[in-house]
Amino acid sequence: MDRDAMLRRVADAGRPWDVVVIGGGATGLGAAVDAAARGYDTLLVEQSDFAKGTSSRSTKLVHGGVRYLKSGDVGLVLEALRERGTLMRNAPHLVRNLSFVVPAYVWWEGPFYGAGLKLYDLLAGEMGLGPSRRLDIEATLRAIPTLEREGLRGGVVYQDGQFDDARLATTLLLTFADLGGCALNYMPVEGLVRAGGRVSGVVARDLESGRAHTIAARAVINATGVYCDALRRLDDPAAPPVVAPSQGTHIVLDRAFQPGDSAIMVPHTDDGRVLFAVPWHGRVVVGTTDTPVTDTPLEPRPLDEEIDFLLEHAARYLTRDPQRADILSCFAGLRPLVRSGAAATAALSRDHTVFVAPSGLVTITGGKWTTYRSMGEDAVDRAAAAAGLAQRRSRTRTLPLHGHGPAVRRPEPWDVYGTDASALRRLAREEPALALPLHPRLPYLAAQVVWAARREMARTIEDVLARRTRALLLDARASLEAAPRVADIMARELGRDAAWSDRQVAAYAALVEGYLPPSR
Repeated sequence: MDRDAMLRRVADAGRPWDVVVIGGGATGLGAAVDAAARGYDTLLVEQSDFAKGTSSRSTKLVHGGVRYLKSGDVGLVLEALRERGTLMRNAPHLVRNLSFVVPAYVWWEGPFYGAGLKLYDLLAGEMGLGPSRRLDIEATLRAIPTLEREGLRGGVVYQDGQFDDARLATTLLLTFADLGGCALNYMPVEGLVRAGGRVSGVVARDLESGRAHTIAARAVINATGVYCDALRRLDDPAAPPVVAPSQGTHIVLDRAFQPGDSAIMVPHTDDGRVLFAVPWHGRVVVGTTDTPVTDTPLEPRPLDEEIDFLLEHAARYLTRDPQRADILSCFAGLRPLVRSGAAATAALSRDHTVFVAPSGLVTITGGKWTTYRSMGEDAVDRAAAAAGLAQRRSRTRTLPLHGHGPAVRRPEPWDVYGTDASALRRLAREEPALALPLHPRLPYLAAQVVWAARREMARTIEDVLARRTRALLLDARASLEAAPRVADIMARELGRDAAWSDRQVAAYAALVEGYLPPSR
């Protein structure tokens, strides 16, 4: 994808876009793909990089949400299980089946959780990934060799999905481009255009050139997550807030803490949430917290108490107690939960909501990664109706995503590229320096930096190390050590000078500080 070519399309547009989507996270990308697949002329603009916010900071699960059964939200679970199956079919290179073990330390836990997970199996129906079953002590320890043995009575195992969130976002971006869509990162919306009392476009500024663009549109979709209320107030200054932000924090540990191929699911922590310890890209991701917040920075930082909470709970279930010094990276994301008057964010709905303002501005918020496709479909349905677009049915339920191909499991770092992996390998062969690892502790090659700049619209070393690869999350210190080399490669690809490289490395060093917990 060529960002300059995308900019020219915006500058040269001689008529209004059918749909302009604001927000390049899961929800915005889902809506953009849905609109483009219907044949609508669609533009997507994002204030920073695609999936910069919440959409690259999840627990890396494509799941129905076992915990929602406890609150009786069967409808949400059914929708998520259906969408889980759809995503596994449409993007087999990005989503895989993973076993989750629920350990039992009290006599009633095995039967109790076993019954609940049988209901989960039943709801999944033909989209199920395999039946849940009870495990004795020996089978539980074979699945999780480092599980705390004292008091262990066995466990229950069930199946759910796992993915790489930022790589799915990149795949959706590529799918959108394949469908003829136009997408721009680093293009914040600064105002709305109105005609006859209705929103008829946006004013967006290209941060690279500083140039403002007035962009006409028949329909505008606000898919900006925790920032949706700010955009709604550009339309109506009196608009009441609809989002109650909640922060979720994760820590990343070495695989030695949990060397098995299964994840741990703890169904009830001290704050009432479930806790996961999930093997992912050769590491273990432990999370998540649920902390109500009022500030919504683009780069949220884990709170000390959140890190302590995760370390304490991990120590309860693992034979080796992790310490702060063991944390390879820690990251926080902000959930755009829909307000309902509940006192705690853990009690708020994870379902999505679509609002259509009198001006025609469509806002979609809430939801989660697993249901991104159905969220996009709902948003485009409402936007098309509000704008009087030709009615066309959604095609995304059966739309293979970019890179879809034969279900061949490719080793890292190639697996997430799907059918693009062969072209990436060829790039590495053509220039031997690109076949070298970026860092001894990271599973990435220099060729992936070039590919990100040429094919995936990466514009900064953060784009490459945080989202086109996951180096920042896998080992923040190693990613910082790799940053100068990445900056040099990016500068060559983008035509930047040495001063740009120096600024990039300095900015990345400041960013990495927020991914390393302060020592005590």
